[in-house]
Amino acid sequence: MLKIWLKNILFLLIAPTSVTILVPWFLLHHHGHQLRFDIGGARYAGLAFIVLGAAIYIWCDWHFAVTGKGTPAPIDAPKVLVMKGLFTKVRNPFYIGIVAVLIGETIFFQSGVLFIFTAAILTMFHCFVLFYEEPHLKKIFGASYEEYCKKTPRWIPKFW
Repeated sequence: MLKIWLKNILFLLIAPTSVTILVPWFLLHHHGHQLRFDIGGARYAGLAFIVLGAAIYIWCDWHFAVTGKGTPAPIDAPKVLVMKGLFTKVRNPFYIGIVAVLIGETIFFQSGVLFIFTAAILTMFHCFVLFYEEPHLKKIFGASYEEYCKKTPRWIPKFW
């Protein structure tokens, strides 16, 4: 189990950290003065999105490691289809968590550049899910994944 956790932490430090910290820092550092908007004190609402997104990611990572015996990395995906926690409400909570962090950063830093970056990331996630992840999971998990897709929405969580 320790090996799975170490791989999850390594993936976290490489992929989500790059998308939510390194690239936004670079964009703000080099283009932060462009496309700025001012929302005053409401900018602090962005912190709630950042915390919520990080919590979503960590919760999902827990289920991938404990239930799925794998990581979010496509090269070391879970061995078991994970249908617990947030995965009962929506099929892609990892991506939703990352986008929530980016939305929070966009609001907090009042940055149009980060807004554009967030929209691009969301578009890339959607294309990756449609053209790679879903077909791959159907091939790996077959009928159980297809049934899961019928019951669980892709992006908009189902809370009822």
